[in-house]
Amino acid sequence: MGKDKLRKFAEVATFENVIQLDAGKEYKGKWAEKQFGNTNPVVLELACGKGEYTVNLARLFPEKNFIGIDFKGNRIWRGAKTALEDGIKNVAFLRIQIETLLEHFAENEIDEIWITFPDPQPQDSREKKRLTGPKFLDRYKIVMKPEGMMNLKTDNDGFYAYTLEQIELQNLKKYKETTDLYHSDLVDNVLSIKTYYEKKYLADDKNINYVKWSFEKR
Repeated sequence: MGKDKLRKFAEVATFENVIQLDAGKEYKGKWAEKQFGNTNPVVLELACGKGEYTVNLARLFPEKNFIGIDFKGNRIWRGAKTALEDGIKNVAFLRIQIETLLEHFAENEIDEIWITFPDPQPQDSREKKRLTGPKFLDRYKIVMKPEGMMNLKTDNDGFYAYTLEQIELQNLKKYKETTDLYHSDLVDNVLSIKTYYEKKYLADDKNINYVKWSFEKR
């Protein structure tokens, strides 16, 4: 591991807005109260990377709490540092494997989940690692409130098609969908937030897919 990554790992451990690994289990069922000191809705960004979506959503919605989740501390460092420098109090980051979500969040604790440009895990042998696969959806359904919303943005057409297939197989209700977000009428101040990777994909003239759904049956 390079010196810069080691520096970021060491620094992120000192950030008041970063909770790491098993320490997050103590917050289960009381994230709003214990981390943010309020009772506002809690929104997650999974595989948040540098945390651009987490931080910018928090800027737009100060009445909500936002938690970016990723396992790579050197990536979380960027979003956490930005939030601290800019005095954004409704942001936190949790460094865990997403597979352990149920160990860190209680039933019906989450109002909304964002998945932004995750690794599509295109190989058939890695289907179980896809963040919109059946086992992950089952976890999300438990931690989400009944009226909670799911959002996916991805440049990968295969992963998008796979996600739509899972939504269809579970007979879930879709609210918005497009295979070309920036040439659709769906773009607003939320969907126009761009991550580091999204900017790269757009520079390569890739289309951006988006779908919003809930766990309500159609």
